[in-house]
Amino acid sequence: MGLFDFFRKMDNKFDLDKVLRMDDNTAVVFALDTRVNELSNYSEDLRNLTEPQKNLLFVENAEREVNNGGFNQFYWNSSGDFAHETLTALQTIGANQMADILMKANSVWPNQTVPKDRTFRQEIQEEIEEQANPTWEECDQEFYKYPDDIADLLIKYVKQHRTEFK
Repeated sequence: MGLFDFFRKMDNKFDLDKVLRMDDNTAVVFALDTRVNELSNYSEDLRNLTEPQKNLLFVENAEREVNNGGFNQFYWNSSGDFAHETLTALQTIGANQMADILMKANSVWPNQTVPKDRTFRQEIQEEIEEQANPTWEECDQEFYKYPDDIADLLIKYVKQHRTEFK
């Protein structure tokens, strides 16, 4: 069964057990990410998410942004609001090498602190971009090597916190 067939058969009802039985880890993570994004109104409202759901959301948002435009894009977009939470989420799921990459990318910010306010962060980013880009580009290349199997780690994490994803 293909991913889109799976969603069509779901009839808008999320079934965690069916999702976790899928053969393709990428499809499993995609389904979980889609569900958590729907619950959070695409990261606009995290109040209804459990901590494990937030961790999945942070990790997947980072993965999506870095793969689409590197750490520069990750920080520029709303995903950068949660740069520090993403670091914790990576560590929580056991993606320690990916966490080290993010920590290195975060280190170029003043006081190694990524501002939560997007407008302020973008202003700072424009100021530090020239000196930060070499580090971010190095981090991009390290990230793209996937030293941790994010999909596998997320699936294991979801299975460990099954009741918080139903």
